[in-house]
This record gives sequence, structure tokens and C-alpha cells, in this order.
Amino acid sequence: MKSLPPVELLEKSHQLPGPYMFKVIGRVELGFVARVVAAVREELAYAQDPPFKCRHTTGGRHVSITLEPRVESGSQILAVYSRLQKLTGLVMVL
Repeated sequence: MKSLPPVELLEKSHQLPGPYMFKVIGRVELGFVARVVAAVREELAYAQDPPFKCRHTTGGRHVSITLEPRVESGSQILAVYSRLQKLTGLVMVL
């Protein structure tokens, strides 16, 4: 995701507070899944991991992680995206 949507658009198009789906694709290396989950958990100040699912590619080189944490505002969504974009091994975040 090269440019992030404005906070106003996020808050207008999603019912907040509520669940928000993040999809992250990355290389299976150096604990990528754990680092993605930890980044979301820490950014949202969760005491435990948010709900998530993983799917590995057929060749096993990449993994898709779908997380659906509860967020309070569009600002929180943007903060999570910003943090995810900095992860080593990231291919794409949706």
C-alpha cells in the first residue's frame, strides 16, 4: 500500500469502533508471522494477540496473514499500516 487513505475516508467507510481486516503478505523467514502479529498487538496496545489466520503459498516461500483486530479509530488503522510497512520481509499489505 503505497499511499494510505485519509482518516476521514476510513471512518466514513467503516463502522468504528469495530473489527478491521488487515491482510499482509511476506516471505516466510525470520519469524515473519510472529513479527506481524506482534506489530499489530503492540500498536493497538493489546494484552494478547489479535485474531489471525495464515495461509502459505504452494511453494512455501510466502505467507498471507489475515488479522481482524478491533480498532477504535481511523488513526489507529493508519498507525497499524505504517508500522506494518516497516517490517523486513514484507511483500504487500492490504
